[in-house]
Amino acid sequence: MLTRRDLSKAIGATGAALLLGPAVAGTVAVPAEIDPLHLVDPELRAAAAAMLAQHFPPMTRASLPAVRASWVAPASLPPPAPAVETRTVPGARGDPPVVVQVIGVRAGGAPRPAILHIHGGGMISGRAQNMTAFCQTVAAKLDCVVVNVDYRLSPETPFPGPVEDNYAALVWVARNAAALGVDPVRIAVMGESAGGGLAAMVAIVARDRGEVRLCYQTLIYPMLDDRTGSTRATPPYIGSIGWSPEANRFGWTAFLGVPAGGDRVPTGAVPARVANLAGLPPAFIGVGAIDLFADEDMAYARRLVASGVPTQVQVTPGAFHAFDFVVPEARVSREFTAAWKSAMKAAFAVPV
Repeated sequence: MLTRRDLSKAIGATGAALLLGPAVAGTVAVPAEIDPLHLVDPELRAAAAAMLAQHFPPMTRASLPAVRASWVAPASLPPPAPAVETRTVPGARGDPPVVVQVIGVRAGGAPRPAILHIHGGGMISGRAQNMTAFCQTVAAKLDCVVVNVDYRLSPETPFPGPVEDNYAALVWVARNAAALGVDPVRIAVMGESAGGGLAAMVAIVARDRGEVRLCYQTLIYPMLDDRTGSTRATPPYIGSIGWSPEANRFGWTAFLGVPAGGDRVPTGAVPARVANLAGLPPAFIGVGAIDLFADEDMAYARRLVASGVPTQVQVTPGAFHAFDFVVPEARVSREFTAAWKSAMKAAFAVPV
């Protein structure tokens, strides 16, 4: 079985780049009297200091090509890791086909669960290939099929394009469940950071359209609210490591096609602004306590609970954005990962 250490070796020391891109994982100014490192878990502190020491130019449309070019995709894990097959599936009506990685399909045996995985990158960067090794590990640990989506990025493709790409991949999984060896009543959606926000949107679309019934949604420090860092300020020590308010405004504005935090955002484009959350699949929401998204993620979890959606929340003290990828062997990272894996195992244990 593949371990978290295997994955750490596969991605190397630049784990944050898997979710953010090295040029995106910048810092914000912090008043001299507040040292954000004092709030960081001791095992994460060296990595946090290294991230704070980095200096990147402001996120702009002009700097975006360099951000995207800085991503380095780790190699796929070798056998006995689950095999990876690249497929092209139909896009939404009027949209181009969608490229996906299908991981862990095997011949024979009883149907198994499936996860639609959506990568992070602030809505504006990243590729599915950056998360191949991670998805192989997930497929092995949870004994499931993982479909890793290479959706179109913003601002070239604003909302609803990226959501429709991921939803089209979900529909393809459901319609081809038998051929993939997938149990159609045990399909979950999962994503990290921007991928978590898109996973939340896909869950809402699936509920509203009624074509696919998801059994679970796993939202790892999800990007859920365009108002964070724009019209809604955060304390200076929140979001000072890993993903900044400035980067958040840029990513959301690129995705929405209008300024983040405004009153004219497209309907359905921001999970935190969706009025009705009833009827969504059970959820796991995990975030670090000093992540920029901490407040919006806890608020979304409270609204899910109030709407009758079974919801598990994991808030990790002293943890910044993408901490579990940056320092996977830290105690808090291992406990965080064990929590969402346990939640997914429980969701997959009994068909709904």
